Amino acid sequence: MTSKPTAPDAPVAIRLTPSVTAAPYGHPDARRLTQALRAEQLGLYGFADDPATTPEADFEPPHGLFLIAHVGEEAVGCGGVRLLGGHTAEIKRIYVSGEARGHGIGRYLLEHLERHAVSCGATRVMLETGRRNTAALALYHRTGYLPCPSYVAGRDHQVNRAMTKSLGSSSP
Repeated sequence: MTSKPTAPDAPVAIRLTPSVTAAPYGHPDARRLTQALRAEQLGLYGFADDPATTPEADFEPPHGLFLIAHVGEEAVGCGGVRLLGGHTAEIKRIYVSGEARGHGIGRYLLEHLERHAVSCGATRVMLETGRRNTAALALYHRTGYLPCPSYVAGRDHQVNRAMTKSLGSSSP
């Protein structure tokens, strides 16, 4: 499935056309990309959750999904969604490699993950990001996410930002 990302402000001459495919969370590209995300978080905050501690089963269909975005043959981004219970889903591990940023790939992944959440019956989605991740915070604000209290025990509100979005008929 190849289509253009939805960043309308990206100049046509440099707009990347990703393909997004489902993959097991343990796939080598998923591991490489989630470890790159962790390395960036370590650089920003001095600590980070280890993605290897997240059970692979969390992202297994039908109640979960992990996606990898490719440009050509290169894996440049990833993200996952899992049901938390009831009608709430959580988006996790959205990451786009540095050279692929600014082309709408993060938004493209986010939209695909939200659609999967809706198809699983979710009416609300939650996520977390760090306060220093200004690009992610801007993306989430632009796509309708609002701040909410932390939903993960032990999180430092000086570092982590929890956000939520209602998913309805107007969602992707």
